[in-house]
Amino acid sequence: MTTPSPLAQNDTPSPVVQAAQRARTAAADIAPLPRAVKDEALLAIADALEARTDVIVAANAEDILRAREAGTSESIIDRLTLTPERVRAIAADVRDVAALPDPVGEVVRGSTLPNGIDLRQVRVPLGVVGIIYEARPNVTVDAAALCLKSGNAVLLRGSSSAYSSNVALVDVLRDAVKSAGLPADSVQLVPGESRDSVRELMRARGLVDVLIPRGGAGLIRTVVEESIVPVIETGTGNCHVYVDAQADLDMAVDILINSKAQRPSVCNAAETLLVHRDIAAAFLPRALDALAEAGVTVHADEQVTEYASASKATVVPATAEDWETEYLSYDIAAAVVDSLDAAVAHIRRWSSGHTEAIVTTSQAAARLFTQLVDSTTVAVNASTRFTDGGQFGFGAEIGISTQKLHARGPMGLPELTSTKYIVTGDGHVR
Repeated sequence: MTTPSPLAQNDTPSPVVQAAQRARTAAADIAPLPRAVKDEALLAIADALEARTDVIVAANAEDILRAREAGTSESIIDRLTLTPERVRAIAADVRDVAALPDPVGEVVRGSTLPNGIDLRQVRVPLGVVGIIYEARPNVTVDAAALCLKSGNAVLLRGSSSAYSSNVALVDVLRDAVKSAGLPADSVQLVPGESRDSVRELMRARGLVDVLIPRGGAGLIRTVVEESIVPVIETGTGNCHVYVDAQADLDMAVDILINSKAQRPSVCNAAETLLVHRDIAAAFLPRALDALAEAGVTVHADEQVTEYASASKATVVPATAEDWETEYLSYDIAAAVVDSLDAAVAHIRRWSSGHTEAIVTTSQAAARLFTQLVDSTTVAVNASTRFTDGGQFGFGAEIGISTQKLHARGPMGLPELTSTKYIVTGDGHVR
C-alpha cells in the first residue's frame, strides 16, 4: 500500500509541509551543481559566521539565560553554549568540509557487461534530509554544511531550548547560500516550537527522504518508533574503557581521564570503566585519585569500592541502572572483571553499541577484543573521544549511527548519498 502524500491529506498545506515542499524544489536545483559552486557557498557560510559572531552569541545568551532559569543541568548548558571561540571552530569545520572531495558522481563500481552494455553505480544525493536534534546549536551548521556539500536540502528541527540560537544561525546560513547563488530554501528551520511540528515532519513521507535524530535516548526512540519517513538511527553513547591485565598503567590513566573528563557532555565520552582483576590493585588507586582530581564521581561495584578508602575519590555504590546510563556528566560507573571475556560479556549486555576501548600491551588481547566487541568503533590504546567525524577526517559529522543498515559510525559525506545505476548501451534490447 502506498503511503499518501501529505498534500493528499490536506488541501491547505501546513507551514511544515510548505517548508518541505520548498526544500524538495531546492533539492532538485542543488543536486546537479558542481563542486565549485557548493564549495563557494560553504566558504560564504564560514565567512558569514565569523562576521556575525556577535549576533549569534547574543542570541545564544538568550537561550542560556532561559536554560539557567529553568534549572537545566550544566552538562546540557555546556552543549547549548556558543562562545566566539566555538563559533570560530564551527566556521573552521565548514571550511574543512569545503576542502573534502565531493561524493556526488563518484563511481562506486562499474564494468562493461558481456553484452557490451556499460554499467556504472554512482553516488547521488539523498534529496531532502530532516534533522531533529536537541540543545546543540553547532549541529545546525554542521548538518547544513554536510547536506549542502553532498547536494541535499536540509530541514532543521532543533529543540526549543536553542531556538534563539538556531534562528540566528539559520538566518546567517540562508543569507550566505543565497549570496553564493544557491536557493535559500536549501537550508530551512522547521516552523514551530511545539511537538506538533516534529510529528508533521515525521509524517512528511514523499517530501522528506530521510530523518536523522540526534539527542537523548527518548528523542531517538520516539523518532524511530513514530516516523513514517525512513530514519537513520543515531544512538546514545554508553561507552566503555577496559583496562586489560597487561595494560601500561600510565597510558591507562591518561586514556581513562581523557575519555571521561575531557568533555563529559558528549556521546563519545566514557561512561563505564572495567578493570581486569589481575591489575586492579596496581591500577585502581591511581585511577581513583586521577578521577577525583578531575571531579568525577565513581559509581563503583563492591570490588572497586574496596580500593576507594585510601583515595580521594567520591565513590557511591553502583546499581544495575548505572551500567546502562549515559551520564553526560562527571560521573562514571566502575567494575572489576575476572577476564577479557567477562569484560566483553559486560559490554555486550550494557553497551549502546557506540564506542569501546581496550588498554593493553598484548596484541592477542587487542585482536580478540576487536573481534568480539560489536560496536561502531573499537579503540585500542586510544581514547573513546576519537569517535568523531572531524577526528576521523570526515569533516563535521551529521551524527554517529549505531544501526547497521546504510550507515554505521560517524556519518560524513558519503553516508548522505544514495546510489543509482547508469546503463549505457548502443541500441541494446533484451
